[in-house]
Amino acid sequence: MSVLIPDDRAFSSFKEECGSEEGWSLTYNKTDMTVWTQTIGGDEEKSLHKIKCRMACKDVPAETMYDVLHDIEYRRKWDANVIETFDIGKLTVNADVGYYSWKCPKPLRNRDVITLRSWLPTGSDYIIMNYSVKHAKYPPKKDMVRAVSIQTGYLIQSHGPNHCTLTYLAHVDPKGSLPKWVVNKSSHFLAPKAMKKISKACLKYGEWKQRHNPGFKPWLYPEQTTLPTIPLSEISIQHADSLENIDESTLSEMQTREERDSD
Repeated sequence: MSVLIPDDRAFSSFKEECGSEEGWSLTYNKTDMTVWTQTIGGDEEKSLHKIKCRMACKDVPAETMYDVLHDIEYRRKWDANVIETFDIGKLTVNADVGYYSWKCPKPLRNRDVITLRSWLPTGSDYIIMNYSVKHAKYPPKKDMVRAVSIQTGYLIQSHGPNHCTLTYLAHVDPKGSLPKWVVNKSSHFLAPKAMKKISKACLKYGEWKQRHNPGFKPWLYPEQTTLPTIPLSEISIQHADSLENIDESTLSEMQTREERDSD
């Protein structure tokens, strides 16, 4: 199966799934935040899960949200879970390949991923989505578990000059047998917490960007990019079954001080 750069139909399909509730189980519903999960496969313990999180942002323009989710330099500032992130190269004016590694809840091993990311503004809405690929120069690391993004992304919908809705949809194979508390924790604590961090980061972005190359936004102005062009022949689909399976199903949860304070 060859690597495909998403077309208009792929973006349309992603947007439709972001808005659909059929087949999804509501797991979290509080002020301005809703989370659903979906089990893929019959075995609750071993199956993959999709997660969808929707947040209303009443003080954030859709354009700012789009910039924050794209700006890799700013992500290093606000994303406390990031270990390392960088762009590898571009494919087209609205598609690139990048690396991202992140901290997992203790005592799980940290994960990393290489993805083909694509983006599309559609009127007052914006879509950013990705899926996993392989690149020969960036093989799995010994101290990381290489996860697989089957399809992950964001839908930003504008509701006026200072109001938007952000929907995060993730279908990820974390590679390994995870304990059930990880799935529960993701839908009840980690996903809403991460979404709120994005919203807070948006409120500070304008001031930060004024001091950090304010005119540089290659996701809006592709002629600004300095990334090398990658031929499609250099990347291939990352299949989950070709990666090491890590059994972490017996690990117990280690509650952090931050979580205890929020209980």
